[in-house]
Amino acid sequence: MALVQTLARGKLHYGWVVAAIAFLALLVAAAAARSISVMIVPIEHEFGWSRATVSAAVAVNLCLFGLMGPFAAAIIEWLGVRATMTMALALIAAGLGLTPLMTQPWHLILLWGVLLGCGSGMSAVVLAAVVVNRWFAARRGLVMGLLTASNATGQLIFLPPLAYIVEQAGWRAATLVVVLAGVAILPLILLLMRNRPSDVGLLPYGAKPEAGMPASQAVRNPLTASFQALAHAARFRDFWILFGSFFVCGFSANGLIGTHFIPACFDHGIPEVMAAGLLAAMGCFDIIGTTASGWLTDRYDARRLLFAYYGLRGLSLIYLPYALDHMSLFGLSVFGIFYGLDWIATVPPTVKLINQTVGPLNAGIAFGWLFAGHQLGAAAASIGAGILRTELGAYAESFIIAGLVCVGAGLAVLLIGRGGSTRLATPQPATA
Repeated sequence: MALVQTLARGKLHYGWVVAAIAFLALLVAAAAARSISVMIVPIEHEFGWSRATVSAAVAVNLCLFGLMGPFAAAIIEWLGVRATMTMALALIAAGLGLTPLMTQPWHLILLWGVLLGCGSGMSAVVLAAVVVNRWFAARRGLVMGLLTASNATGQLIFLPPLAYIVEQAGWRAATLVVVLAGVAILPLILLLMRNRPSDVGLLPYGAKPEAGMPASQAVRNPLTASFQALAHAARFRDFWILFGSFFVCGFSANGLIGTHFIPACFDHGIPEVMAAGLLAAMGCFDIIGTTASGWLTDRYDARRLLFAYYGLRGLSLIYLPYALDHMSLFGLSVFGIFYGLDWIATVPPTVKLINQTVGPLNAGIAFGWLFAGHQLGAAAASIGAGILRTELGAYAESFIIAGLVCVGAGLAVLLIGRGGSTRLATPQPATA
C-alpha cells in the first residue's frame, strides 16, 4: 500500500503504471496463444493426429477466447481488474502446464481449447479497453494502441526462442517457459494493480479537475450485464457493421495467420525456426503499426483508417500464396511488412467507433461482444483452413478467401455513420 501511495503521489500519473502492468499481462496471454502455432506440427507427428484434429482444438480455443470477451468485461466490473487478471493467468498456467500429460485428442481440446481459451479471453483486448476507458481521459487511442501492441510484442519475444526450444528439447519444454513467464508477473499484479483512479485518489489521466470523479455503473451480475449491454448495442446498425468487420479481422488474423502461417511455411520446406522468425518479424512491424494506429485514431476519421487497414491486409493475403510457392525471402518479407503493419491496427479505431456508437458506460462490454465476433471469425478460419489443408493438401485457397473478405470488410466500414438508422453519439446507458 505504501509503495502504491508513493507512486500515486509522484509526477508520473498512476494510470501509466496500471497500463504497464496490463501490457505485461496481455503480453503473456499473447505468448500463450501464439505458442500453439509452434507446437502443431510436433504434436501431429508424436500422436499421429491430423491437421484438422489439432485445428479443432485451436478453434475451440479461439471461440472461447472471444466468447469470454463480453463476460470478461462484466467480470472486471464485478470482481475488479486485479482479481480478473489473477484468475486469467491461473487458467493459462493450468491449460499449458498440464498439456505435457495429455494422451487423447479430447485432452487437447480441454486444455488448449477450454482452459487456455478462457484464460486468454479474460486477459485480452477487452481488458485493455476497460483499462483505457477507466484510467485515461486523454491519449486513449495512443494507450489502446500500445496495449494492443503487446500481442505483437509477445509474438516477437517468445516465438523464435520457443521454436528453437521445440526443435532442441521438444514441445513439452516450451510450455514450461510460458507458464513460468505467467507466474513471474503475478506479484506485480497483486502488489500494484488497482481497479480505478479513485482507488488511489486520482482522476483519469487528462481529466479536468472541475469534472470531478467519473460516475461508475452499479455492480451487476456479469451474465445480466453482458446481455443488457448486447441488447442496447444491437439497436444500432453500426454495431453490426463493426461486429462483421471484426469477425473478418479475426478470420484473417488469429485464426489464419496466427495459427496456420508456420505450418504453411513448413509445407513449403521452410524450417519452423525460420518461419517463427518471419512471424516474429511481422510482430515487430505490428508494434509500429498498432502504436501508429492509436496515434492516427486520435486525429483522423476511424472509418477511413479501417478501410485502409482491411484493404491492405486483403491484398497482402492474396499475394501470400505466390510468395510461398516461390519460397522467396524477398516476397515473404514484403508480405510480412504489409501484413504486420496492420495486423492489429484495427483495434484502436474500432474501440473509438464502438464508444461513439453505444456510449462510454456500455463501450467496454459492447467491445467485448465485438471481440467475441472477432474470435468466432478466428475459430472459423482455424478449423476451415485445417479442413481445406487436409482435403486439398495446401493453404492457398484459404489465404485467397481471407483476402477477398478483407476487401469486402474495408468497403463495409465506410457505411458507418451514414443513414438514418445510425447513431454516432453518446446514448444513455442500458438499464436493467
